[in-house]
Amino acid sequence: MFDQKELILLKKGDLLNHFLVVRKSEIRMTKTNKQYLSLDLGDKSLTLNANIWDNFEEISIKIKPGIVVKVSGNIDEFQGSAQIRISSIKLTSPADGVSAADFQAQSKRDFDEMKKEFAERMERINDENLKRLMEIIFSGERFEKYLNVPAGKLWHHSYIHGLLEHTLEIIKICDLMCDIHPEINRDILICGAMLHDFGKTEELSYNPVFEYTDKGKLLGHIVISAMIVNEEAKKIKSFPEDLKDCLLHVILSHQGKLEYASPVVPKTLEAIALYQADELSAKVNAYKNAILKDQKNDSKWTKYISLVSTDLFNHGISSEIEEINKSLFD
Repeated sequence: MFDQKELILLKKGDLLNHFLVVRKSEIRMTKTNKQYLSLDLGDKSLTLNANIWDNFEEISIKIKPGIVVKVSGNIDEFQGSAQIRISSIKLTSPADGVSAADFQAQSKRDFDEMKKEFAERMERINDENLKRLMEIIFSGERFEKYLNVPAGKLWHHSYIHGLLEHTLEIIKICDLMCDIHPEINRDILICGAMLHDFGKTEELSYNPVFEYTDKGKLLGHIVISAMIVNEEAKKIKSFPEDLKDCLLHVILSHQGKLEYASPVVPKTLEAIALYQADELSAKVNAYKNAILKDQKNDSKWTKYISLVSTDLFNHGISSEIEEINKSLFD
């Protein structure tokens, strides 16, 4: 691929002459009612805001999310956050040899290793009804989307294979809780972990950029997941109704609170275990990435992050993240 320094490694004042993918493009108004073009531009490592204040009318028609542009300028800062100050921007052509796919961040874990882990854990499901249900759902084109889709657009595991990585982390946590508390129904909990975010295969699109689909915005991944499970369970003769209800409850309650978009709150051991495992996986990943991406210059502190209502402290996390190849289940 083309040779250019990753955005995450650039500091205030550094020059850039980069190919970047457009992740957002919209015309906004200043406080004095003057229009400007606001862009989110990024590579695999980072997405930064950039504004064009004048003479943007013609190019704004052509600059859409998912296209690649060539940007010259420098790294600046606004209200504690890095941004790009553009001196020139132009559309790329096929001769440049770049595409939006070149800028999609991917999991640092080995993809084949993760697929193997997932398949091996599926094999360990003991309940025949649940195992058959999982084999039906995790197959074909739908399973291929599951393997590739991010777990989120921005906040946690927001990269290709992110949902798979997130799911494997949750499975590991849930298996540990079952070892500690044998009263938990392991099969229901593990199947719930595998299925809880399955709706993101229809909620999120990832080509050429991560975006919510119309269906995703209208229904949300929790409802989509539950609908898929309910429909596929009907295809299995004599699938126990109470088993299906317990599995659906785990999925429907996995975000823990009504105000967090869960239709119901956790009311079983399996449901509360999945909710907490999901929270742990998502929050640790999100905090880690925020520390790596939002650290202010040479400070050990990030900018204030509104999603968590605090800034975060880095006591030694390196931006040079080593690739993780070891199985979570070793």
